[in-house]
Amino acid sequence: MIGRTLGLYFGTRFLRSVALVFFTIFGLIYMVDFVEMLRRTSDKPHNGVLLIAYLCLLRAPSIAEVILPFSVLFGAMAGFFNLTRKLELVVARAAGVSVWQFLAPPLVGALAIGVFVVTAYSPAAAVMRQRADEIQATIFQTNLSSGSGVWIRQKSKDGQSIMHAGVSSKAGLLLADVSAYVFDRKGRFIERVDANQARLVGHAWRLNHATITAPGENPRLKDVYLLATNLKPSQVVQVFVAPDSAPFWSLPRIARDMQSAGLDAAGYRLRFQSLLALPFLLAAMVLIAASFSLKLSRMGGVGMMVLGGVGAGFVLYVASKLVSDLGEAGLLSTSVAAWSPAVVANMLGALALLNREDG
Repeated sequence: MIGRTLGLYFGTRFLRSVALVFFTIFGLIYMVDFVEMLRRTSDKPHNGVLLIAYLCLLRAPSIAEVILPFSVLFGAMAGFFNLTRKLELVVARAAGVSVWQFLAPPLVGALAIGVFVVTAYSPAAAVMRQRADEIQATIFQTNLSSGSGVWIRQKSKDGQSIMHAGVSSKAGLLLADVSAYVFDRKGRFIERVDANQARLVGHAWRLNHATITAPGENPRLKDVYLLATNLKPSQVVQVFVAPDSAPFWSLPRIARDMQSAGLDAAGYRLRFQSLLALPFLLAAMVLIAASFSLKLSRMGGVGMMVLGGVGAGFVLYVASKLVSDLGEAGLLSTSVAAWSPAVVANMLGALALLNREDG
């Protein structure tokens, strides 16, 4: 087994390299976002530079979380190249230390980084991102919206209904450009209700100046239309919280609440499983980095090895996004969509190392 001193040395070098790469990219993200936000707020002189700097600081952690696997990949490659260039790994091999032994400390370090990110960094980044969204909405005086609007499916004692809102504000408790499709208990369509505005009041949506269209009847107008719902204000608010902006510890509860309300919770379950798989994905990045960076630099081909490692990381990222989209669309189970990239990457990385080191 590798000695404690040598293991700590390799582990420390790995963590330093990863930290250097991560904070360098973090700084670049912050500077680019800061400059872009200054440009967007140039016509709003009442917002000071300190407020914009604070806003970008709140936004940066959640953005940097996305590039964490690449930080581990590039940091591990840089660390392994440096150890190889200084012949430290050569000396370790000559002393009888195998590749699996000196890879153990970086792998443990990658797992520790993943656990820290899942349990502490990601929840803090989610809270900071929600606060940043609130500040940004205040600065630009905009309402919340979700692409082409948001769909809400709800139930009541009278049946169920599906609502579509073009724009929302007050965390989703006030909707605009509303269309509601009302069904009875047997699922038969009853009527469509269009209104300029809908507000959640108690256990019903209050639709003002509504136009009611029913099959076989002429449209009729109604000043106030009450649409019963089983949704609580907290559940409505969660509809407008993206899975990436929800804290890790709250994801299971949000998924249960949304599922009990008849809403789609696949995105929140997928996010939860993806965070659980993150430590193993980071470990896979270490194996991939080792597969492309343990060759002696004096033997040439360093550029091709770097390109190979970057290409492998890019392919893994694209595959992860593709599988994630399939899982969010319901074509794959959330567990398979979240865990398959990490499992496959670990298997391929281990296979590449076995082929290179053990023939």
